[in-house]
Amino acid sequence: MTFSVGMVGAGQFAGQFATLFNHHPDVSAVYVTDTIAERATELATSAGLAGTMDSFEEMLASPVDAVAIFTQRWTHGPLVVKALRAGKHVYSAVPMAISVEEIAAIIDAVRETGLTYMMGETSYYNPATVFAREKLAAGAFGRLFYAEGDYVHDMDLGFYDAYRYSGGENWKSTASYPPLLYPTHSIGGVLGAWPTHATAVSAIGVVDDRGDGVFDRSVSQFDNDFSNSTALFELAAGGSMRINEFRRVGFPSHRRESRFRWFGTDGTFEQMTTASFWQTRDGVDDVSEQIDTHPSLDADDPSLAHVSPALRDAFVSGYAPIHDRTRIPAELQGLHNGHEGSHHFLVDDFVRAVTTGSLPPVNAWTAARFTLPGVIAHESARRGGERLSIPDMGEPTV
Repeated sequence: MTFSVGMVGAGQFAGQFATLFNHHPDVSAVYVTDTIAERATELATSAGLAGTMDSFEEMLASPVDAVAIFTQRWTHGPLVVKALRAGKHVYSAVPMAISVEEIAAIIDAVRETGLTYMMGETSYYNPATVFAREKLAAGAFGRLFYAEGDYVHDMDLGFYDAYRYSGGENWKSTASYPPLLYPTHSIGGVLGAWPTHATAVSAIGVVDDRGDGVFDRSVSQFDNDFSNSTALFELAAGGSMRINEFRRVGFPSHRRESRFRWFGTDGTFEQMTTASFWQTRDGVDDVSEQIDTHPSLDADDPSLAHVSPALRDAFVSGYAPIHDRTRIPAELQGLHNGHEGSHHFLVDDFVRAVTTGSLPPVNAWTAARFTLPGVIAHESARRGGERLSIPDMGEPTV
């Protein structure tokens, strides 16, 4: 079985995935639409896609079997529901959505239609998460009781350029996007290894003081002035998880924008900026070589000309030794990868789920557990750290 894919959005990130979908042996054709028609045409030409469509509505009315949504991060929820209700399988960039109601609506639509939904969380295949997942499966941690996930990406390192590219003349209103509403790189990395979910949270937001109109509540589309946020979660499995979402931070995010730590009664894994360590009572093992990725494309490649130089490392980082690349189709293995080697796995996960009728690893229920805690944490921060309960959408029922 092969199927066709419609790309919704032709921005900086979409081009990487359009190429991968287009080369996957189980995808028959790839189309693209964008509100800026020229971008869709350019992507279709450069990636050798089957063609363009004039609008999202035209794509939903077309015979395309699945859509891959790469639009602005706060638009995903409603678009996903429309696509599912139109009979399309859905791959969605992160986050899943930005409210409890939107997340619940997606789960309802997946349950009622029986279609495939997958959120493309890159941290699920972050080498640190893969390493910790394997250690947990082997029982090496003992009982996990604490974990940390950081997404530390300074606005000055490429985000200004990215928001200008996607936001148009009102880009400052959208560049104020609340850090905790983009929590999946930190939460998803932790919970991608530790199969539990958050039940309560207390969070603190740091009010920005740059004074440049970004993270200014009078300008913000989201009524937000937090540029940095920290959240402490209670977990259903017992223990806790702390995450950081930082946008004003003196840190080389081009080296490692997401990093993680897991603490168990028998073993501990800690990832630093340039090294990673597995530790037990018997000693410390430097496992950096297993975790470190290698470039899959030169950062100066012409295909990245529209991407800020400060962001290019994330678009080209390939496999780490810990990755099992034997499951990846040969047609993809020679192509550029990205975000710590995750892109090939994410595309193949979605294609496998659609063609076999199976649940992808980051299905709607898992995506909710990666996303919803951040939504509640942001509300906690707005209430001065008030401890709030986190609803859980349950386990898969399809």
